[in-house]
Amino acid sequence: MQRSNKIILTLYAVGIILTVVVLAWIFNSVKTSSLEIGADQQIDITPEQIQSIKEIGEWEFLSISDEEMVDTTRHGLFSDDHLVRIYYGTLRLGINLKQVRTGWIVPSGDSLSITLPKVGLLDRDFIDEARTKSFYENGNWAPKDREALLQRAYQRMLRRCLTPQNIENAKQNGNAQVRQVLQGMGFKHVNIQYED
Repeated sequence: MQRSNKIILTLYAVGIILTVVVLAWIFNSVKTSSLEIGADQQIDITPEQIQSIKEIGEWEFLSISDEEMVDTTRHGLFSDDHLVRIYYGTLRLGINLKQVRTGWIVPSGDSLSITLPKVGLLDRDFIDEARTKSFYENGNWAPKDREALLQRAYQRMLRRCLTPQNIENAKQNGNAQVRQVLQGMGFKHVNIQYED
């Protein structure tokens, strides 16, 4: 019986010693380890995000509505024929993101540099022929005469609306729109350039 008491006491002593050793090791490990919390300032733009931006396709920055009155006169032997028509059109200025070149978007930390295609006319068929009105017409006019008037109206609208000032306004609108989209993706600083 005494022998079994000695064994039990020895086991208790070994258990206490092991517990002390384990607690000392845990305490020492906790004391020497540290916890750091930090933020990664790098924002990575994924190929999927780049592709989704490109898939926007045509991005309109400025829309200009115009109306042109065009006339023509045909001199006859006894009288003159007159044709006056009013044409309406909406010219849309912007970019086509499917025309971007390789390396058009470059991330760097929380900044992004982006080179966009040249701002230009998105749709060359901008005259609304359904709204075209004959303001005054006397005499007989062939379809080729009407087509010639349409082409004159087309050229006038281009000259009136595709001005350097309107292109600059489109760029400024584009800068604001593109910056808003990219800042929404987490980029604080966005540098936007357009191809020449």
